[in-house]
Amino acid sequence: MGIVIALISVLVVLLSGLSSGLVNDGVSGLKSMPATAFAFDEGTMTDNAFSRSVVDDDQLEAWVDAPGIAEAEPMGVNIINTVTDDDTQVDLTLFGVEPDGFLSPEVSSGEQLGAVDGIIVSETLKDDGVEIGTVVTLDRVDTELTVIGFTEGQATFGHVDVAYLPIDTWRLIAAGAAPAGAPTEADFDELDFPYSSVVALLAEDGADVDFAAIDAEADTTTMTLTESFNASPGYEAETLTLSMIQVFLYVICALVVGAFFTVWTIQRSHDIAVLRAQGASARFLLRDSLAQAAILLIGFTVIGVAAGVGLGAAMPAAMPFDLEAAPIAIASLTTIVLGLIGAAVAVLRIVRIDPLNALGGQR
Repeated sequence: MGIVIALISVLVVLLSGLSSGLVNDGVSGLKSMPATAFAFDEGTMTDNAFSRSVVDDDQLEAWVDAPGIAEAEPMGVNIINTVTDDDTQVDLTLFGVEPDGFLSPEVSSGEQLGAVDGIIVSETLKDDGVEIGTVVTLDRVDTELTVIGFTEGQATFGHVDVAYLPIDTWRLIAAGAAPAGAPTEADFDELDFPYSSVVALLAEDGADVDFAAIDAEADTTTMTLTESFNASPGYEAETLTLSMIQVFLYVICALVVGAFFTVWTIQRSHDIAVLRAQGASARFLLRDSLAQAAILLIGFTVIGVAAGVGLGAAMPAAMPFDLEAAPIAIASLTTIVLGLIGAAVAVLRIVRIDPLNALGGQR
């Protein structure tokens, strides 16, 4: 019984780590943003909405002047293929933001966003040999961008590393007007492309913003920061799949532990009947059995969690796996509680039997 409980706990930890890893690998770039919400073009399909949506400056201005909104900035999003100057192929999600705006990322090393050809990339790209000064060339258009800094920690979107760049440079690329080589200020002079992917919103402290009313005026659809995670490619499908697997694992845990304790309790039915005949209450027998079950569940759950954490730490870097204390604690507690419920159901079936009948059945 203990081995089975420990194995279930290992699976719970591994699934929890995989779920957290997929979430961080899919939307860590969004999670790190201080935005309150994002306004998408009205009617945009929610699946992969960041890549589908296109908003113009009129919609942006509607949000800039909206009550309760402290700041509203354009943000561009698209995924591209690039090649570094040492011929390493790197996929990047371009986040076009205002260099001096609230979306501009903090850097762990290097310079802040500002240069028209400068990009700040996810710190995880260091594992691919990317360093400050590395030049990445956009596939097909041959536009060259230079790495000037790294974000603080992981920044990914749709399982692709993020590169922050000035919104004007993003517009140059999105409009198909980016030159071969490094872009310059002169390239913006003839650019007429008043569009971005979304409007990033920062609400005033304590403000109760009527997003629906402003959406109607601006022809947009607003999602809070958390809701916008579902607009990342594959996020909803991945999280729903893993959540369903976890739910089934919890159900299996309760059924398996309950079945074990049912067999164990039936084997002790004669002893329980003797205790009942001597005046032991059902509450006493239930408490006694649950105490034994708790010792078994807690002890082997701890062993399983420790083994799962050890296996998780040994996972290869290519696997999106992230051990977080809170999800593991919740999953472990859920395993123990469901196991105790299964044990309680098993014991209750026995203690409700008439002791004389149970004793007679042993002859």
